[in-house]
Amino acid sequence: MLNKIATPFTKLVERYLPDPFIFVILLSIITLLGASLFTPSTSIEVINAWGSGFWNLLSFAMQMLLVLITGYMLASTPIINSLLNKLAALANSAPKAIILVTLISLLASWLNWGFGLVIGALFAKAIARQTQVDYRLLVASAYSGFVVWHGGLAGSIPLTIATEGHFSQNSIGIISTEQTLFAGFNIAILIGLFIIMPLVNRYMLPSDKNSVYVDPALIKEPPPAHEKITRPAQHLEHTKLLGISIGLLGLCYLGYYFIVAGGSLNLNSIIAVFLFLAITLHQTPHNLLNSLQQAIPSGAGIVIQFPFYAGIMAVMVDSGLAQQISRGFIAVADADSLPFFSFISAGLVNMFVPSGGGQWAVQAPIVIPAAQELGADISRVAMAVAWGDAWTNLIQPFWALPVLAIAGLKAKDIMGFCVVQLFVTGVFISLVLSFY
Repeated sequence: MLNKIATPFTKLVERYLPDPFIFVILLSIITLLGASLFTPSTSIEVINAWGSGFWNLLSFAMQMLLVLITGYMLASTPIINSLLNKLAALANSAPKAIILVTLISLLASWLNWGFGLVIGALFAKAIARQTQVDYRLLVASAYSGFVVWHGGLAGSIPLTIATEGHFSQNSIGIISTEQTLFAGFNIAILIGLFIIMPLVNRYMLPSDKNSVYVDPALIKEPPPAHEKITRPAQHLEHTKLLGISIGLLGLCYLGYYFIVAGGSLNLNSIIAVFLFLAITLHQTPHNLLNSLQQAIPSGAGIVIQFPFYAGIMAVMVDSGLAQQISRGFIAVADADSLPFFSFISAGLVNMFVPSGGGQWAVQAPIVIPAAQELGADISRVAMAVAWGDAWTNLIQPFWALPVLAIAGLKAKDIMGFCVVQLFVTGVFISLVLSFY
């Protein structure tokens, strides 16, 4: 049944969805026009906000690039590549492949969103080398696990409001993760998605005549490069002593960071784990740099598109357009329906402000007073914003870029399946937020 529903969406998206760069250009134009027409800001002020905000995501873009590249380098090490292939061997049929990659992606994304994006995509490639399965759906299933990240251990909104000194502390105080991440309604959403998502993806499997398979040779990891040593400097490049030593030093630091200092699993620590494990397991600087050269082309989309999204976010925030969208939904809410309308508004705003922390900065000044005035549960409303942010990531090319880069696909290849995932998860999450 679901595959019959997914097929027309897939064909429609494949035909009409442009490259993500075209998408962000169109989104920029819509945002600029909307801010100029529907907010007090003048056209000059809107353009200035856009241009000035272009560079607001440079550090984050570098983090995303490093997550992608270091994850790629780690996966190309012989031992990790072998482990992925052994785990992938468990998926000896198309239905098993879809279910397994979805579960692994869900679990990895619950731990940390950056970890989930890279691991899901790499695991999908490992499965595709061994099992004949629709490659588009396999990669879409790997991406679908990302929907749980904001309800997981690295959710930026629940962690923000649980941190001493957060910007809304004067109005809502400190809200512990027991009231958000580990609240009954959030656990119910997570358990439900861990059941629903694998089944939805499995039953979207196209028939053989509609399936698109990938030649395993096209996604096979290239063999390690060998070169004849003719110069003294090459001995340093090929020595295991240098590579393993610096890798182990980095891992020793990480052991101290996590065990002694009680450090958390965040974007920077994930990059460090990927990097130092890659250095250690590649053994020589030559092997590491060779894998780096293979990884770099996959990050091109991030480099060109993130500045445009930074500009869009700046216009949405500085002009007040994002706040207007949120107010429009919340104006019709009551205490019981406020979580639902917060969820929907957050999903819409997320298309223009694809940042969990940035979105909370935009919507908190609106949803918090509304929750206090209506007597709604603030922790549930905050998590509704978090889930709304995570929900529409399913059709937001911004976050799909690392997955698509690793898999070697275009957004149009997976977004038809993602539309179905969006509808199913949207109905389920909104029902739990409203009635659990």
